[in-house]
Amino acid sequence: MMLKPIIVKPANPKKGKTKMTTSAALVKELRKTTGAGMLDCRNALDASNGDLEKAVVLLREKGLADAEKRSGRETRNGVLDLYSHGEGRIAVMVEVNCETDFVARTKEFRSFAHEIALQIAAAAPRWISVEDVPSDISENEGEKSRKLAQEEGKPENIIERIVEGRLSKFFDENCLLRQEYVRDDSKTVNQFLQEMIASTGENITIRRFKRWTVGEEIE
Repeated sequence: MMLKPIIVKPANPKKGKTKMTTSAALVKELRKTTGAGMLDCRNALDASNGDLEKAVVLLREKGLADAEKRSGRETRNGVLDLYSHGEGRIAVMVEVNCETDFVARTKEFRSFAHEIALQIAAAAPRWISVEDVPSDISENEGEKSRKLAQEEGKPENIIERIVEGRLSKFFDENCLLRQEYVRDDSKTVNQFLQEMIASTGENITIRRFKRWTVGEEIE
């Protein structure tokens, strides 16, 4: 009696293979850090193999791209936030706008507006963006920087670069959107704003603000 040879079939590499799943705890942590939606957080973590820091970068890049698409939308709703600091020695009022009343009434949006008021109280910006700086002030700052560089004996061929650098620093210190965010100096206020836009799905603008200090001169 002949025995039939036993043929062993190779295991199917696809069979039984499990797809890596992202833990709910990581998703929750990423949502807390970025404010992004659950699905976006899960996709970002999957794309970064569970690396939280890489996922944050992915979401911020996506948020910046999405924010650009929304920048032209009208913002007719929003809130006025009032903030008092130093036992009443500093006061701030800021108007932050969004597209819908629904978003304007959310806790997240109102918290954002309050954070902007706190930023203004702490960092004392003079304008919202570079575009808001009067041309005569920009020109005057440029001339001061140029004169200083000449007095320091800097070579003529690098003076303009020095002027540009000092003028850029002036804008970083005095324009709200270019300032370092007081709670996280790894990003600017503008980046903080873009993250909020990505989180809400609406265009958001900081329309105007006023900062008062006890004893200052009245304009």
